[in-house]
Amino acid sequence: MPATAPPSDLPPLERLLAIMAQLRDPKSGCPWDLEQTFASIAPYTVEEAYEVADAIERNDLADLKDELGDLLLQVVFHARIAEDQGAFAFDDVARAINDKMIRRHPHVFGEESYASGEAQTSAWEAMKAQERASKGRNVSLLDDVPAGLPAMTRAVKLTKRAARVGFDWPDVSFVLEKLREEIGEMEAEIVSGDRDALRGEIGDVLFVMANLARKLDIEPEDALRATNAKFVRRFQFIEAGLAERGRTLQESDLDEMDALWDAAKVAEKR
Repeated sequence: MPATAPPSDLPPLERLLAIMAQLRDPKSGCPWDLEQTFASIAPYTVEEAYEVADAIERNDLADLKDELGDLLLQVVFHARIAEDQGAFAFDDVARAINDKMIRRHPHVFGEESYASGEAQTSAWEAMKAQERASKGRNVSLLDDVPAGLPAMTRAVKLTKRAARVGFDWPDVSFVLEKLREEIGEMEAEIVSGDRDALRGEIGDVLFVMANLARKLDIEPEDALRATNAKFVRRFQFIEAGLAERGRTLQESDLDEMDALWDAAKVAEKR
C-alpha cells in the first residue's frame, strides 16, 4: 500500500523535510534514495548549483524558482543522510549558518562599524581566518580552498588568498608580461610534441588568465560562461542559415560557415 504524502497544509519547508524522511525510511522508502551517500549525491549538488547559475544568466525567474528548489532539496538530502547517521540534522545546519551570519556581521548585529566595503571585506576574511584557526585547520594559508571547485574559480581563490599576504603581481602589466611568456612556452611545447609538457603549459596559460581576470575584477567562470552562450547562439545561427538554404552542416564547408558566423555577429549588433 502506498505511503501517504505529508499533508499539503504543512509549512513548505517542514513538508519538504517530511517528504525526505519518508523517502529515506528504511521500511517504506525509495530504494534509490536509501542507497545514496554524501559522496554519491555530491555531483548532483554541484550540478544543481550550476543550473541555478544558468537560470540567473538567462534571467529566467520562473526557472530560477524551480532550480533553487532543486538546490534546496540537495541541502535537505545531505542533512537527512547526516541525521540517519546520528551526526546532525537540518535544524543544526540552519542554526550554524544563523550563528555564522550574525557573528560575521558585527556592523549590522553589533557595535562594529567599517569605513568602507573594502574594510568590511578585510574584516570578514580575518574572521574566517580566526574561525579556521579555532578549528585547528590551516597548516597552509591555502589549505581550505576547496579542491572540488571549478579549476578557474579555484585559481582565482588561491591567488586571491596569496595576494592577501603580498604574494601578487604589482599591476596588470606584469600579468600581461607573464601571459606572453607562458604563451611562448606553450608554443615551444606544441613544436616539441611533448604532450605532458604541453598540458602543463596550457595549464600555466589558463592560470595566468585567471589571475588577469582577478586583477581586472572579472569572474572568469562568468566570462567563459557568457562566451560559451555566445558560441552556441552563433553556431545555431549557422545551422538555421544553412537550413534556410536547404543544406546541412555536413554539406557545407568552412568558408560558408564562416560567412554565416560573421552574419550572426552583425545580427547581434542590430
